[in-house]
Amino acid sequence: MKLLACACPLLAALAALPAVAQVAPPPAAGSDQVIVPQVERREVHKPHYGSNDFSLSLFAGSYQAQNFGSSGVTGLRLGYHVTEDVFVEASVARTRVNDNSFRQILPGGVFPTPTQTLSYYDVVAGYNVLSGEAFFGRNTAKVFQGYLLAGVGNTTLVQQKHQTIVLGFGVRVVLTDHVVLQTDLREHMYSLDLLGQRQSTRNPEVSAALTFYF
Repeated sequence: MKLLACACPLLAALAALPAVAQVAPPPAAGSDQVIVPQVERREVHKPHYGSNDFSLSLFAGSYQAQNFGSSGVTGLRLGYHVTEDVFVEASVARTRVNDNSFRQILPGGVFPTPTQTLSYYDVVAGYNVLSGEAFFGRNTAKVFQGYLLAGVGNTTLVQQKHQTIVLGFGVRVVLTDHVVLQTDLREHMYSLDLLGQRQSTRNPEVSAALTFYF
């Protein structure tokens, strides 16, 4: 009786303890998902970035015609960038030349009139050989590129057309994504036959251009 009297308070204390929660077993394979996420899928539109492979340049500078002096030249260029470093470019331009130096020796000179229009068109291929940055002050830097040029064209002077070889180099500074400032030095080489003797001439041109990419 004494043993039973001692066990009763112990049983009563155990009965007062909170029941231990049973851990539910994981759901069997193939059962329904317990939590279903309520997430609405949205359609994502990929942004379109312009390639800016084409360029249009307005240029002006100085054209030094061998034996016929130096004068201003203006023209237009249309380019296409095949890769990041390779591009092609077509140019058309005109300038004025004179035969004043010949008129001091030959009566009547070599031109029908003292001043004649010289025009040309050409197609060149270019390759970027130098890339870096040009710094303007401490906090401004612009992309800088140097390139080489070579191509062929045609020069018209006194109603005569002359096959022309063009060689040169240039540099460009990228001002914005669509506007570039560039400077070119190009040599136009062709033969002239104005005095009864064919002569190879070298005619350098220095120009600055404002180029728009699109």
